[in-house]
Amino acid sequence: MLRRSRRFLVRYASLVAVSATALTTGAAAPPAPAPPPPAKTPVAVGHGGAVASVDADASAAGIAVLRAGGNAVDAAVATAAALGVTEPYSAGIGGGGYLVHYDARTRTVHTLDGRETAPRSATTALFLDDGGTPLPFGEAATSGLSVGVPGTPATWDAALDAWGTKSLRELLKPAERLARDGFVVDETFRAQTRANEERFRDFPASAELFLPGGALPAVGSVMRNPDLARTYAKLGRQGSTRAVYRGDLARDIVRTVRNPPVREGAGRTVRAGDLTTRDLAAYETVRRRPAKVSYRGFDVYGMAPSSSGGTTVGEALNILEGTDLRPAAAPEDAYLHRFVEAGRIAFADRGRWVGDPAHENVPLEGLLSQRFADARACLIKDDTALTSPLPPGDPHAAAPGCEPSGKAVPTPYEGESTTHLTTADRWGNVVAYTLTIEQTGGSAITVPGRGFLLNNELTDFSFAPADPAVHDPNLPGPGKRPRSSMAPTIVLDRHDRPVLALGSPGGATIITTVLQTLTGVLDRGLPLVDAIAAPRASQRNRPLTDVEPGLAAAVRARLAERGHAFREVTEIGAATGVQRLPDGRWLAAAEKVRRGGGSALVVRPTG
Repeated sequence: MLRRSRRFLVRYASLVAVSATALTTGAAAPPAPAPPPPAKTPVAVGHGGAVASVDADASAAGIAVLRAGGNAVDAAVATAAALGVTEPYSAGIGGGGYLVHYDARTRTVHTLDGRETAPRSATTALFLDDGGTPLPFGEAATSGLSVGVPGTPATWDAALDAWGTKSLRELLKPAERLARDGFVVDETFRAQTRANEERFRDFPASAELFLPGGALPAVGSVMRNPDLARTYAKLGRQGSTRAVYRGDLARDIVRTVRNPPVREGAGRTVRAGDLTTRDLAAYETVRRRPAKVSYRGFDVYGMAPSSSGGTTVGEALNILEGTDLRPAAAPEDAYLHRFVEAGRIAFADRGRWVGDPAHENVPLEGLLSQRFADARACLIKDDTALTSPLPPGDPHAAAPGCEPSGKAVPTPYEGESTTHLTTADRWGNVVAYTLTIEQTGGSAITVPGRGFLLNNELTDFSFAPADPAVHDPNLPGPGKRPRSSMAPTIVLDRHDRPVLALGSPGGATIITTVLQTLTGVLDRGLPLVDAIAAPRASQRNRPLTDVEPGLAAAVRARLAERGHAFREVTEIGAATGVQRLPDGRWLAAAEKVRRGGGSALVVRPTG
């Protein structure tokens, strides 16, 4: 999904000053004029902290918080809230996500699982018709059936309670103002709306918000969302837990899911969901022990299940540990061959073993063990590519052998409309935070009068087992979290100090994007911004490896000689990250081109 490159935003210095005033006084700033936003820049270096996101408005909101004395967690919440305004088809309080936090005082990493949950009534037949056949994906996604209990608001409360220094009310002010005053529509936002136009027209609240006057928003017009501004104000007064999971807003969410407000005469079959106010009231984020591996002398921390991001990135890194991937030892084709094969193997194991640990026996220790990775790495041959789907290995085995021990199953589809942000502060705290409403536009259902789209995260469950003879750990269940590929990641040095943090949107390609960026920096010696920009490949235990057009033809040819087959795609992922430089400065980095480019800012730029 392309990102909007120009926003309605008070010029950067003005926003910082206004936001700082609001943060310290709590007073609402008057509406400001609408000069063009600052140009997006993919890299920034300086002191005092850093923010990297896909959006200039959101990054500026985070920087304003840092300048007003907030820390990395405060900045992450403010940035995420702004993304809920300017990236409403990718994120918002109707969705969920995962937050990884480095605490500079204790030099420890902590994680929050804010993934959506299924209703208590959900069964393995959630997405099967009366005859037991899986529903078409589009019919399942655009329905109340697909909506899980949102986790984003609870994540904000939990993160601020544990590590924040500012109140939620203060931190929502910049986003509340942005929702009220609006942003200028550009061609990308119009294109995203056009892609959802047919769905939006079938839901009056969505049509009213995103199709003003019944038409696609014109490029150059101002898009406002006063309902969301009021919703943010409500969250600020009451706190997310009270506002979203109890009371009238909770009832509005449940009413919308159980009786989707479809326009009269719509030809679409929109199935009702079974979400209840009890489901919302019972929701809790989970503090999980991070998934951790050691790689090239660094400790790499990621998100443990219910996300598969940390385990799959971790296993792939362990597989690559035994190979010298530096440019002097491995030409580009040799490096990419090992990278692709490591991803293929790790995805085979992910599909068999990873699900919600509250409902499944996930062998986390085995999946992240070097012993298991070494046994799986022996499958890789320097001159011959493996074929997919590849069967999984068994991390439970006392002495895992080289040969696969299970039946091969294909990797299912995951929506790619997600967003990632990374923040750091002057004290050395760092946050990597990935959040989503699943596919572009989520379920397409806006909660009437509330200004936000509901997620379709439950379609991340397997609708049915790929092979009835093989246990699928990702089938729906009561209160279960669907498996995710989100992979917010933080890397520490041998002194437990941060080296870099990053993440990406992109569905299952998140994992390979993070893996390729990590190896680009740690093995290939690339600057972070260049590792993010490098042409990507993505192998997810499928017959074809996705590649971007920028991957050199000569490199492709040498990989094809080994037996690799490719599918060219426009782009893979859209990473952002921050890096701690040896002299103590922060470097923020984002995409140069993908999805419209990203916005990297620091508090006090060098020079």
